Amino acid sequence: MMRTGLINDEDLLLDSLIRLNFVFKNEETITECLKRHKGFSILGEKLGPFEVGKKYRLKYFKAIPFIQNDILKLSASEKCDNVDVQRYAISERDDQKLILREEKYFLNKVKESKILMEKEVKSRIKPKIDLDRFNSFSTNIIDIRMLKVLKLARSEITLEDERRLTKSEKVLYERLFNIIYVWRDFFLGYNE
Repeated sequence: MMRTGLINDEDLLLDSLIRLNFVFKNEETITECLKRHKGFSILGEKLGPFEVGKKYRLKYFKAIPFIQNDILKLSASEKCDNVDVQRYAISERDDQKLILREEKYFLNKVKESKILMEKEVKSRIKPKIDLDRFNSFSTNIIDIRMLKVLKLARSEITLEDERRLTKSEKVLYERLFNIIYVWRDFFLGYNE
């Protein structure tokens, strides 16, 4: 397919997904201090000091540099590793309906957690097989949920089903629903 300079549906979808990921990174997360750090100020905002064992609420994007430098870690309630992703993948596989996740940015959390898993493997904190499992189960989650969204997009969505969608799935649903609606109506002669 030849691409032009015009904005197309794929670009609009990607832009929407990038914006949702930005929103996710601006959500607060709970961290725990691994090693003492005096903190620093940037643009008039003070980050730290951090004391070992204490918990801190930070926006995700602010916590990442501290996590990457082994000063903070995500609290147990916030983490998402290969074991968590496996549990999510199995539950999605075993249920015909979309499973309502507490977090509306659930898929973004899985996406961003992969970066942390890669760091732990590179640092030899976790074996590479854990990252391989994380990737495999993440693929399963995405594919299973995408198929469920596609099934929903064939008709008007109920309020209950809409509640089960993550923010990014709502974007996908709306695009799929509109495409399917136009395609179906074209062949049924409704838009002549």
